[in-house]
Amino acid sequence: MSTTVESRPGHDSRSPDDKPKARGFRTDVQALRAIAVLAVVVNHFWPNALTGGYVGVDVFFVISGFLITSHLDREIVRTGRVRLGTFYARRVRRLLPAAFLVLAVSVVLAYFLLPYPRWTANAWESFAAASYWENWLLAGKSVNYSAQNDAASLVQHYWSLSVEEQFYLFWPLLLMGMFKFGRRRWVMAGVLVLGALSLGLSVYYTTVSPNAAYFITPVRVWEFAIGAGVALAASRLVLPRVAAELAAFAGLAMIIATAFVYDHHTPFPGYLALVPAVGTGLVIASGLRPGRQWHTPVTASRPVQFIGDVSYSLYLWHWPVVLLAPFALSGLLDKGELTTPWQLGLVALSLVLAWLSKKLVEDRGMSWGPLTRSSGLTFAGMVAGISVVAVLAAGLQWTYDRHVAQAERDAAAGLNSPCHGAGAMIGTNGCPTPFGPAKVATMGPANEYWRLAPECRQIQDYNAEDKHTTSICDFSGGSAGAEKVWLVGDSHAQQWQASLFEVARERKWHLKIAFLGGCPFADVRVTEFRGKAPAKQEVDRCAAWTRRMTDVIAADRPSKVVTSFFARKEVVAGGNQTDRYRAGLEPRWRKWTDAGAKVYVLADPPFNSDIRNPDCVTLNPADPVACAVARAEAHPADPLVEVARTTEVPGVSLIDLSEYFCDAARCYSVIGNVVVYFDADHLNGEYSRSLAPMIAKALG
Repeated sequence: MSTTVESRPGHDSRSPDDKPKARGFRTDVQALRAIAVLAVVVNHFWPNALTGGYVGVDVFFVISGFLITSHLDREIVRTGRVRLGTFYARRVRRLLPAAFLVLAVSVVLAYFLLPYPRWTANAWESFAAASYWENWLLAGKSVNYSAQNDAASLVQHYWSLSVEEQFYLFWPLLLMGMFKFGRRRWVMAGVLVLGALSLGLSVYYTTVSPNAAYFITPVRVWEFAIGAGVALAASRLVLPRVAAELAAFAGLAMIIATAFVYDHHTPFPGYLALVPAVGTGLVIASGLRPGRQWHTPVTASRPVQFIGDVSYSLYLWHWPVVLLAPFALSGLLDKGELTTPWQLGLVALSLVLAWLSKKLVEDRGMSWGPLTRSSGLTFAGMVAGISVVAVLAAGLQWTYDRHVAQAERDAAAGLNSPCHGAGAMIGTNGCPTPFGPAKVATMGPANEYWRLAPECRQIQDYNAEDKHTTSICDFSGGSAGAEKVWLVGDSHAQQWQASLFEVARERKWHLKIAFLGGCPFADVRVTEFRGKAPAKQEVDRCAAWTRRMTDVIAADRPSKVVTSFFARKEVVAGGNQTDRYRAGLEPRWRKWTDAGAKVYVLADPPFNSDIRNPDCVTLNPADPVACAVARAEAHPADPLVEVARTTEVPGVSLIDLSEYFCDAARCYSVIGNVVVYFDADHLNGEYSRSLAPMIAKALG
């Protein structure tokens, strides 16, 4: 397959100075690869040491734009065409053999080492990674609140490879189309316009939907365009020696500084991604001048070049090693935490795996005769590789479904025991080992805190834009005079619904529930949620929805309103958090009590992932007490609780069930043979149900 591109009939209209000149192997570019992959690896092994190491991906994008455009540019000038089939086959041989190997190994190891609830995410993401659309799958998950606490899959890092492959698909076609104008300046202009549009989209999308913006391809194209621009302008970018040295220094400083200064609070990619991306462009441009540079003794050294050589395979292998190590080494670790000696050993293991993959898979895939002689056979191999990963992923998903059915049966056992779940904390129940091993240590669908009761039906009346929020649960059997009760808040109110369902079923309530994730039910403006600034659209949506639902609930005139939210992690504007929440809560509570309701505020449970490895119970199934944490650390002050405890609004009561999570000294992860937490910060639905008698008593 080939496509001919001619600048003008019969000759090449570009001057000799405009034509691209081939360069030999560039140690500075290989060193950039080493810097990029080391930034990512260190960030993943020691996230607090190199908080912005994720900028290594941006460095890779600029390098890819430069190298691929340089290659295409030379081919077009030399032959007047690009053989697309040959081009794509070369990319397949270069990238896919090692990628498929790591995917297949990851799926197999997921089965043997990971808890079964993680299998389905790994199965789907492995298939998406093999077919190079994983970035879009992750973008969809990132805007799904209930998926945000999902544990990362073994192949989550393939999102950046998906972006690159999507770029490789359209870039040759786009570049050839621009070359048809016949003059280089038109091609440069086209790249600049495309890059500017992509950058503008990146800035906008990072503001309105920052989680999704990180993954989607259009907001990353401008980074490839920087590299492409350097490649196309190479003959005019040979800087004077002093300028080249300064450009290299500035570029490296920009990359390294952002790796240390940026963190998870940084709005990214957006305009802030310009710093590492432009820095990479400066380093590449400075190296267009032949000869040694000030950094050459270091960047051309054998250790740096070795890391650059194995950078692709190191990127592929290090992430599964990071995630699998706590499970593979669970009997050797303290509370499932990897200490520095272990981390250093795992980095070494990643390097060994990368070197073996480079020698035995990457290099042989590029040079194996049958593939190099036949693009058709190369593409057939690609299809076969995708098929193998798909079959393995399907097998993992099928096995997951079987485990789910068994877990449902296991969760039903022991429900009537007085020592089940929270009941074990009641001294008069005489439970001999309240903190013993869990009967079901891994959290699956049977433990979902958001699972609705059969008596519930979703309604669309009170959606928050495109987000469903509200359900009606009729436990009254259709009685017109049934007591009306509301449960409202964010997902930290939703985690109590399992216990409220039990109370509602016993008392034959007409229960209505309304939740919006990450949204405190108060007249406040959220400035930070889980350590990140939410998008303005999300803040506006939250404010409008809570304002509307306050009036809806008052107009419904319920007898009770139960509310809760994650105030400790939902930081609001206005200074002192307790004072600001008081100003935003009490007028709304008063509106409900004036309508005849009693308001009950449920205190949030102790922290989980903020103070322990969220996998601690899975990693210590026989000794869950190893996961216990000092009460003062696990259960710090909560502005919502403080407002509810001290409010002067009549008819408002605080329900604080801390005694069923902690004793005087510590807070626990397993109580009454039941795991307390479903995920990083929500209750296991089974444990929530065990609290129903306590909540019923508090409600009177």
